Amino acid sequence: MKKILTYPITAGDQGLCIRQYLQNKGYSRHLLIGLKKSPEGILLNGERAHVDDSLKNGDALTIQLEEEGSSPGIVPTPMDLCIVYEDPDLLVINKPAGLPVHPSQGHYDHTLANGLAWYFQQKGEPFVYRAVSRLDRNTSGLLLLARHKLSACLLSDMVQKHLIRRQYQAVVKGLPPCQGTVIAPISRVPGSTIQRQVDLERGEYACTHYRLLHYNQDLDCSLVALTLETGRTHQIRVHMSHIGHPVLGDFLYYPDFSHISRQSLHSCRLTLTHPFTGQKLVFLAPLPEDMRFVLQGSNPFSITSAAPWDSDS
Repeated sequence: MKKILTYPITAGDQGLCIRQYLQNKGYSRHLLIGLKKSPEGILLNGERAHVDDSLKNGDALTIQLEEEGSSPGIVPTPMDLCIVYEDPDLLVINKPAGLPVHPSQGHYDHTLANGLAWYFQQKGEPFVYRAVSRLDRNTSGLLLLARHKLSACLLSDMVQKHLIRRQYQAVVKGLPPCQGTVIAPISRVPGSTIQRQVDLERGEYACTHYRLLHYNQDLDCSLVALTLETGRTHQIRVHMSHIGHPVLGDFLYYPDFSHISRQSLHSCRLTLTHPFTGQKLVFLAPLPEDMRFVLQGSNPFSITSAAPWDSDS
């Protein structure tokens, strides 16, 4: 895979060295090191250049990103993938529940990374797994991946600046208020490698907004939409449990599998501005079949039949 970018240098950029200019464009130190090693990685007016070279008004700076190898240790595995969007810079996948996102102990060859390695192998393209967002194995829905090193830099920076908005849907126990915000710090449970808890003394700041979408009186459970201001591990699961409305089927925080065999949590909406084209992108993933039980039966309270909550308005 090869991507070539040409930057016309203006009067406002004059005097900057190439390193400063590219860092202002979002290039990481690691990416600059890689470009320096490539004979055609950095060209100034068609000639090989060094990152310390100065720029002048009217110059043309050309950057060539080339991906030749694939991620080592990821075995290509045939897999049905739900690809929501694909272009040379990014990829959006609708991940099913039960599928880990990358290989680990006990999950060596049946993960999303393995399926994508096989997909790009069939296309004859190198593939390096770069997940910008992550989902637990038993959480379904939209997942964002970068196609090359620069898009990984830019998208990761957008995540840090809260410029990528993700919305979730969850089925929770009981009937929560129509909407609310949970602000409660989260820390690791002492002695546990995975479990988290609200910890007012040692926890890290965490903020979750939720809105009620549908209440099933027969089952005494609700469908809620959630957006996060922070991205702590297990944040939704811990916060909803903290306010007395735990996520159904959550083996750690509410192991009630009467209606669903996995945590009923789904990444339903992803909104971002494309880092190269500037186009606003909005992706939706419908409520999966195993979570639709909440919509059946009597429903004295229903704002919507699981339509996404437009948290950007």
